[in-house]
Amino acid sequence: MTHEAAHPVAYTPQQTWFARNRSLLIRHGVIWFFMLIILAPLAWVLLLSVKSLPDSMRGQLWPRKFDFTHYGYVLGKIETLPQNLFNSIYVTGATVIITTLCAVLAGYALVHLRPFGRAVIFTALLLSLYFPTRVVAIISIYELQDSLGLINSTTGLILPYVTLNLAISVLIMRAVFQLVPHEVIESARLDGAGVWKTLWFIGLPLVRNGLVVVLIVNFVTAWGEFLLGSTLTNDQEARTMPVVLAAAQGGMGQWAWPRIAAVYVIVVTPGLIAFAFAQKLFFKGLAEGVVKG
Repeated sequence: MTHEAAHPVAYTPQQTWFARNRSLLIRHGVIWFFMLIILAPLAWVLLLSVKSLPDSMRGQLWPRKFDFTHYGYVLGKIETLPQNLFNSIYVTGATVIITTLCAVLAGYALVHLRPFGRAVIFTALLLSLYFPTRVVAIISIYELQDSLGLINSTTGLILPYVTLNLAISVLIMRAVFQLVPHEVIESARLDGAGVWKTLWFIGLPLVRNGLVVVLIVNFVTAWGEFLLGSTLTNDQEARTMPVVLAAAQGGMGQWAWPRIAAVYVIVVTPGLIAFAFAQKLFFKGLAEGVVKG
């Protein structure tokens, strides 16, 4: 027996703790790494939005002088920006409401009303996810909008936006409604509740987590949509914020870099706040839909 085998190396309590939790430390290290990748650009934009104009021309990360006037400037001095912000709120809100309503009704009907041909409908919705509809159908969407007189119309963006996530929204609600036992729905019907009353008082409270998933997915998609917004609108007043930001030329004047950064912060903040309050329900509903699906 060697000397090392006869006298094994003694580990300190700290070394023993690291040995036991090595995999945990690696997992947390990976999480922190990707979190920094995501947060670093956001922190840079936030700091840029409060830099003075001279500081924005320097290569330093931390501003020498904080200037919070850029937020008031972009809302008061850039003529179309309040209208563009309203356009985004209006189109996104209408898109989320219509898509969610359609997804709830379709998901409930496919599971608990069992219409004829529901297997064909489910297959068609599933297959549609494998086609890049937004890219392939952009010419057809433009021609259809043109024939309806909806080109360069903010309201005209709502219907194309609704189609973006309608299929996945219906599939999510279908998967979540499958978690509601048929016995619960049937007992409500036997007690005299109609279809609408059963859906409102029985179905919706039981699928609220999935409902949050659909709301957030549609909000994020509609709020950040660029391709359809830029293709179907021409005038600056009719455009949404992503299209305006993509066309902004950074430099000096009203679109100086700190002012562009301030607009980015204004655009990103609503989504971050909404997700921060709904993240638990979002992940819970997502897990329920994935498990059932």
